[in-house]
Amino acid sequence: MPITYPYQQYGGVWNLSSQANAQGAGTWAVPPVPHLYAWGNNTNGQLGLGTITNYSSPKQVGSLTNWLNIADGGYVSCAIKTDGTLWTWGQNGNGQLGLGNITKYSSPKQVGALTNWLNIAAGYYNIAAIKTDGSLWAWGGNSSGQLGLGNTTSYSSPKQVGSLTTWSIVACSVSALFAIKTDGTLWSWGANSYGQLGLGDITSRSSPVQVGLLTNWSKIYTCGPQAIAIKTDGTLWSWGNNARGQLGVGNITNYSSPKQIGSLTNWLNASSLNPSTIAVKTDGTLWAWGDNSFGQLGLGNQTAYSSPKQIGVLTNWLLANSGYQSSYGIKTDGTLWAWGFNTKGTLGIGSNVNYSSPKQVGSLTSWLNITGGYGQSLGIAKT
Repeated sequence: MPITYPYQQYGGVWNLSSQANAQGAGTWAVPPVPHLYAWGNNTNGQLGLGTITNYSSPKQVGSLTNWLNIADGGYVSCAIKTDGTLWTWGQNGNGQLGLGNITKYSSPKQVGALTNWLNIAAGYYNIAAIKTDGSLWAWGGNSSGQLGLGNTTSYSSPKQVGSLTTWSIVACSVSALFAIKTDGTLWSWGANSYGQLGLGDITSRSSPVQVGLLTNWSKIYTCGPQAIAIKTDGTLWSWGNNARGQLGVGNITNYSSPKQIGSLTNWLNASSLNPSTIAVKTDGTLWAWGDNSFGQLGLGNQTAYSSPKQIGVLTNWLLANSGYQSSYGIKTDGTLWAWGFNTKGTLGIGSNVNYSSPKQVGSLTSWLNITGGYGQSLGIAKT
């Protein structure tokens, strides 16, 4: 039997042996070949390179080849290895590294000694993760109750959220968390000033609350005061902050309950980091909307759009990820592309020049995963 792992960002299991179906359409064995790369802003050591030097091109993090899931938050990075161990590095002022202290680290540090971590998500002030037993854990800043522990106390070590073992997918926002259970229900908690919890109000919660009564949620994406989700029928939904049209519903009105984006049923994956959103359809086309101050929509201009706009005409896009005012995409040929804000080398193209159209990152054709944070980026590639 092949060993399979969940790829929390795309709501399925992912492949380290080829690019095909990396969005979670099947299961595969995992060979020991994935290297971890980082680039961009490194003020807090969030690149994991043992320095605080910015880099404008991908730099390999250590020499290990067993990296699996990765997540990028504010100025914090985290990853799970194929052996089930959890590692964190970068900013730690709120204990978000989970190491029992508030010391920042510029190299990966193991969180405890457990080997049963399965997937990971990082917010600006906190981290959340799910274990192989289906239990959910959170730690770091908790001023809005975003850890889901029924209080507003910050913790510098992992704390279990309730006692359930039915959690399957987790996503972190700035001060809110979202998770999907194995029964397809969607849950949220934390800050809610923009209605980003999707509960029909703007009241914050310190414990998980179900979003509606539906049981067909399959994927959830958030890293700002808004959320984007995909249902099992392939429809795309959004809610929360919409000041720049990032909800994609044709206006700039905030919504405190999920709103469907158009009527299509062929959305594959998406990513939203305030104030922009990017998504891929099952036909391989790439779409973006929201703020475009730095060309992060990839449309060759700096015009904001409140409805999805196709980026070019290509149909070979596989994965999309949104950083802070920058965007990334992986094609079916394994190439990595980036565009938008680039002052600190965020795009990884060897310069600090902003671009409003996709630019290839290096020449590798083996990229498997990409995640953008607040000026820094993490990626996994076979090399």
